[in-house]
Amino acid sequence: MKFSVPFGTLLFALLLVSCSTGLLKYDKVEQLKKNEEFEEAVKIVKPPEATVGSETDKKAEIQAPPEKKQTPNLPQAKKKTPVKKKPVKEAKEAPKAAPEEPKVVIRQPDIEDTVGFEEGSRRPIADPFRVGEEVIHDVHYFKVSAGELRIKVEPYSMVNNRKSYTFSMEIKTSSLFSTFYSVDDRAEIFVDYEDLVPRVFQLHVKESGQLREAKMLFDVENNTAKFWEKKVTKDHGEEEKKQEWEILPFSQNVYSAVYYMRNFQWEPGKEYAFRVANDKENLVFSGKALRREVLDTKLGPMKAIVVQPNIVLKGKFKPIGDNFIWLSDDDRKYILRIESKIKIGTLVSEVVAINPGKP
Repeated sequence: MKFSVPFGTLLFALLLVSCSTGLLKYDKVEQLKKNEEFEEAVKIVKPPEATVGSETDKKAEIQAPPEKKQTPNLPQAKKKTPVKKKPVKEAKEAPKAAPEEPKVVIRQPDIEDTVGFEEGSRRPIADPFRVGEEVIHDVHYFKVSAGELRIKVEPYSMVNNRKSYTFSMEIKTSSLFSTFYSVDDRAEIFVDYEDLVPRVFQLHVKESGQLREAKMLFDVENNTAKFWEKKVTKDHGEEEKKQEWEILPFSQNVYSAVYYMRNFQWEPGKEYAFRVANDKENLVFSGKALRREVLDTKLGPMKAIVVQPNIVLKGKFKPIGDNFIWLSDDDRKYILRIESKIKIGTLVSEVVAINPGKP
């Protein structure tokens, strides 16, 4: 299995060998989106304003409703005259028991680094995500703009009555590259606010060569994953796929991993790891922080940490080529740059705008 580099930037390698224009036409698009089994298992409630294409900084947040404690209205008791009591001899105090040693709770899973997290908790001390955050990248090949990548934090949603982050990634080809191959894709990821585990993702693919709707559900209570896919291609017509397999606790998917890595501190010389479940496989993402450097961007010089990602599959270390990720060297850990060396040249995705969102 070939592990997907974060953000699907390798998708643009397809542009070099494609020769079709415009998005694929299909008259049953709504039927392609329909998935009754998924819809029965998952209930997603978003703010009314949270529609695709609206401005994220104008969206309202959803908060989990606080529990209200109601005090019953009881009749007031009449005041009684105090009665004097005879003094009672003080009893000898029993010897005090030795105080119990506090139990050390280790954050799970134990392959993950604990620095920067609340003791024994999945929650980070400083949450790097802000509603309305949007990081925009220009994706280019041989210094020619191939398209635009948008990495967003949208308003909170309620997923099966649990407060969840709503993350999204959108990738779209430039007008020049669209003459060869058009891409207009969106991934939507719902990550539980408390345990930072993804419950659901939805992928909407609109391209010259295919239309595809994919959905995944992580049943964290039973440690199982379900994946559904419907697609239409020029070469093979309509196709459907369903997968189900056992996953390890606290696994990320390939899209949530892009956000989850931002919770770690990334000190140079140190390796970080977390679990990823994808395509009927249980992997371990392993990333090493190589160095700190100042990255020259269109926004000016930015302090960054360079990370090299790899994976461990079935206990074996598997490098995924010359791929590097630059994270901002601050408490937000924005994705500033991605480099992926392919057969001819290097594909680069680099930040051109940042909206930090609401505090």
